[in-house]
Amino acid sequence: MFTGLIEQTGRVRSLDPRGAQARLILEAGFAGDLSLGESVAVNGCCLTVTDRQDTTASFDILKQTLELTSLGALRRKGLVNLERALPADGRLGGHFVQGHVDATGEILDFTAHGQDHRYEVSLPPQVRRYCIVRGSLAVDGISLTIAELTDHSAVFWITPHTFQATNLADARSGQRVNLEADLLAKYTEQLLRGERDS
Repeated sequence: MFTGLIEQTGRVRSLDPRGAQARLILEAGFAGDLSLGESVAVNGCCLTVTDRQDTTASFDILKQTLELTSLGALRRKGLVNLERALPADGRLGGHFVQGHVDATGEILDFTAHGQDHRYEVSLPPQVRRYCIVRGSLAVDGISLTIAELTDHSAVFWITPHTFQATNLADARSGQRVNLEADLLAKYTEQLLRGERDS
């Protein structure tokens, strides 16, 4: 379980194909503190540490993950958002994030407005159905509050802190981003569906 509060950014050292899978190696400040088998959210996708050195961590990415997320498009030296799993006694400062990407969206607009940025992302139907204004959505692992909703997109306002603490410095229109809808909304829908079916 994660919170969507990015601990730090890392840089892609390499993304090497291994048949239908891939090996991702990241430069990360907390790499030396990681344990083998530990979970780390990389751009919102929960990955397992398979090797680590003092300054790098390695992850094996399955074919399904490459197909369902934007990780296959990572480029060398690109910035990624990193978050370690929430400790049992930790504070939940964002919202409940599993690291299970529902779909990808596309950055439609990322423009400066004074000290803030307007950030608009397309939403596929399977994610849009769980979104409400002032609700939460994880975008590349960042817990963001939805300011506006259209039929096909969500608009967020990015503060200077979020811009500086995440990979948004690398963001550009047309880029694919990982989306995870609110866990509580998905459970609520499932429970209500069960009541209707009984």
